[in-house]
Amino acid sequence: MPTVQQLNRDLADKILIDAERNPHAYPGKFVGIVNGQMVVVTDDLDELGRRLRQTDPDPTHQFWLELGRDYREVHILCC
Repeated sequence: MPTVQQLNRDLADKILIDAERNPHAYPGKFVGIVNGQMVVVTDDLDELGRRLRQTDPDPTHQFWLELGRDYREVHILCC
């Protein structure tokens, strides 16, 4: 049985693939996922956070991503 985190990641992967195929559909939007279900699409990070917490306050059940971002890129953060 997949974990909630795996369900969220699987859905995020599907959403990202769809966004790559249709890049003009939701450019720059944030997608919130809770318990394997998409619950919000917005361009406002505050709204994203509110909707995620309203749906399920447990952060281990939440996942979000930004459409149009290439998550295969590696970013190194330094002091």
